[in-house]
Amino acid sequence: MRGNAFSDETVMTHRIPLCIALLSLLAMTSSAVAQFTVASGQQVTPAPTLERGAELPLLTVHKHPSCGCCGVWADHMRRAGFNVVEKNVEDMATIKAAAGVPSSMGSCHTAQVGDYFVEGHVPAEDIRPLLRERPDARGLAVPGMPIGSPGMEHPQGIVQPYTVSLILKDGSVREFSRHP
Repeated sequence: MRGNAFSDETVMTHRIPLCIALLSLLAMTSSAVAQFTVASGQQVTPAPTLERGAELPLLTVHKHPSCGCCGVWADHMRRAGFNVVEKNVEDMATIKAAAGVPSSMGSCHTAQVGDYFVEGHVPAEDIRPLLRERPDARGLAVPGMPIGSPGMEHPQGIVQPYTVSLILKDGSVREFSRHP
């Protein structure tokens, strides 16, 4: 006896059905969860939060057709729950100027989400507070293409420290967050 009341056979007999049940729960879509009815007959409806993909505004990514890291960043945003539309644009300078991205803050792609621009490889974890807190700003920017930022992952896990900047309405810049 190993100090518990269950034999290895009992644990194994129940482990597989339990794993199947857990996988089934994970596979449920939000609409299936919303339709789930408890034993009392009351319908369970998840509370709307910013954390749910359906509640996030559309994120439109403007990128040059030949840029591969932009598509990888868009995939990062999709995995984080954003609904993403990618638009291939030859003249990115016009997009950046129209969005109000300062030339010193430029990167390879410019996204629009809600009332904000997102310039470069900004992590999804920084965009959520931007949308939740709604600062009086133009948007967020990660200038350049720092190694290890979303879309610029290094196969050996190397991460170059970088700062996400908040671009205020008057064009001034302040630190929003730092990564490694």
